[in-house]
Amino acid sequence: MNAQSQAIAGYTSQGAPTRTNRGTEYEIFAKVTNAMRTAATKGKQGFPALADAIHKNRNLWTLLATDVASSGNTLSQDLRARIFYLAEFTQDYSPKVLKSGASVAPLIEINAAIMRGLASGAAK
Repeated sequence: MNAQSQAIAGYTSQGAPTRTNRGTEYEIFAKVTNAMRTAATKGKQGFPALADAIHKNRNLWTLLATDVASSGNTLSQDLRARIFYLAEFTQDYSPKVLKSGASVAPLIEINAAIMRGLASGAAK
């Protein structure tokens, strides 16, 4: 192995795939969405896990809202507004799930829609 190959090997992680920002975002959404879905199927016994998953989902949407509100965000104004609206909905609806027993399905569907957009490359 020559010096250049050694240098390249030193900066690449063996077995770790290179991820794009979109891929990382998809992975985070998938993890949070799966946690909400799994906890919801457990009924009352899953409530602590559901509360944790909803908390993580709200944190994710807070980060997204902050990002799209930033003047440096390069998404279209329309897409930024739609993402911000979804973040507001998530913040408003989440307590209804936890306090009133509302269905978690709308939160899961919103995340699934975002994941479909990330997977298709539509959210450029």
